[in-house]
Amino acid sequence: MPHIVVLGAGVIGLSSALRVQAQGHAVTIVARDFPSGSEIIDAQNQINYTSPWGGAHNRLVPPTNAAEDREHGMSVRTFDYMYAIQARYPEAGITLMKGIEYIENPSDAYRSLTEEKARKQLGMLGFKLLSRRDLPQGVNWGCEYDTWCVNPMVYCSFLLRRFAILGGSVLRREVRDPREVFSWDFEAGPVDVLINASGNGFGDENMFITRGQTCLVANPCSVTVTRQNADGSWTFCVPRGFDGGTIIGGTKEPDNWDPNPSIEVRKELLRKFAATYPQILDRNGNFTVMKDVVGRRPTRKGGMRVENETVDGDKRIIHAYGLGGRGYELSWGLADVVAQLLDEHLNGTSAPPYVSESKSKL
Repeated sequence: MPHIVVLGAGVIGLSSALRVQAQGHAVTIVARDFPSGSEIIDAQNQINYTSPWGGAHNRLVPPTNAAEDREHGMSVRTFDYMYAIQARYPEAGITLMKGIEYIENPSDAYRSLTEEKARKQLGMLGFKLLSRRDLPQGVNWGCEYDTWCVNPMVYCSFLLRRFAILGGSVLRREVRDPREVFSWDFEAGPVDVLINASGNGFGDENMFITRGQTCLVANPCSVTVTRQNADGSWTFCVPRGFDGGTIIGGTKEPDNWDPNPSIEVRKELLRKFAATYPQILDRNGNFTVMKDVVGRRPTRKGGMRVENETVDGDKRIIHAYGLGGRGYELSWGLADVVAQLLDEHLNGTSAPPYVSESKSKL
């Protein structure tokens, strides 16, 4: 039985580990950071462990080129997985809800969307264009559709538990270079293939971080809302079910390594979202702030890296990193690609695509 090591215990590493495990391989996850509850995770010390701070929802992004079309396919695949997992495991941390998009200056890709095109060509269930009277001030286009959100701490802990109960192994260790893993002694035996889902790329010159500051509030919200402002900024909320509150955000700051949240930024985030979706406010018109959060999204110029690489003559690494802020949205779609690349290497064939939850060991 081949022994596959997955480097990284974020949402991409956990999804890939489960997907490869379902193919019948022995799998070990090696990581410095593993999922834990939001109450005990150290926001400063674990700022580079991206998945706990992720927006963790699925958005409508109509593709306009080949790269975006590929990502959209991964998003649709992930949508199918999330709905199947939620139906089978209500405790997984997934909540099904409506997604709302507000755009001040919509591109042609959005303006050309019809309900038929969104449903049949893009696979968006429950898609509906919003009328002018349903749009906030300043917004010129809007829609709603069926989608999902996850509570990252609950969901990633669920994935790790599933992986362990299905026979997977874990090793907490910091790695400086992926190649060093091939020299380690594992209970499952030598490493046949390493899946690099570490997020940071280990010296990849195309990688950079995108800083995002958000605010976690106790106010519940029954929908996930995203507003694209005319000046290029964003305003959004992502509900975290399972008593996880609601994330309010909207910042994207490339190459900003500041780990400290700004109170002024928090005030602006809350002000903008209250103006966009006042239904979230309590009966007194207020937010109940729980904490400020700063996360670093590992982003890659030119898009994600998903490919096979041979190093040191005969050692095989499958790279799967650099998704920026779309890790959760594309997670299972990317895991399918990883499984296909692995089977092509081991057997000279492609892994069959995921069909239904009943046919998966997950």
